[in-house]
Amino acid sequence: MRGVILYGPPASGKDTVTAALHELDSRFTLYQRLKVGPGRTTGYRMTDAATLDQLRERGEVVWENHRYDARYVVDHPSLAQQLSTGVPVVHLGQKAAVAAVTAAVVGACWLVVYLWCPREVAEQRIVLRNTGDTAERLRAWDDTEPLAERDLFLNTAEMSPRAAAEVIHRHVLGDARPAILRS
Repeated sequence: MRGVILYGPPASGKDTVTAALHELDSRFTLYQRLKVGPGRTTGYRMTDAATLDQLRERGEVVWENHRYDARYVVDHPSLAQQLSTGVPVVHLGQKAAVAAVTAAVVGACWLVVYLWCPREVAEQRIVLRNTGDTAERLRAWDDTEPLAERDLFLNTAEMSPRAAAEVIHRHVLGDARPAILRS
């Protein structure tokens, strides 16, 4: 059971690198966190507060954070299921979340990748997204702590998404060629 954690501030390239990883090898798939609240729905499993409360009562919430007037949750059942069928790529932006996710499923091996880009580059990317919440996303960028406990550090302003995906792929699966691994 192998997984990848892409840690980093907003607009550091988590979505783009995940897409490049999936294109390189279809076993790498975005782990879709549960979400309750407004905003983007793509890349999330939308749910309601009652469902999150039930998960919490059963002890199945691995990590929960609140940002952009929404709640985001990594839940144990879906994480364990995705680890058993492929290589989940989990997007995180809090140091404590990395510790919680890596400890959540016994026997899972995680590659922790700190994706980063200069704040000016992040601001340009956020503005191009046209989400209307640039100031809030830049505050989140400022609040994202550097991650010293990581396996890789990749500056996405200095490498293409494909190059980043290839580096991650090699670290997760060794020197095997992606064309052979594709299922």
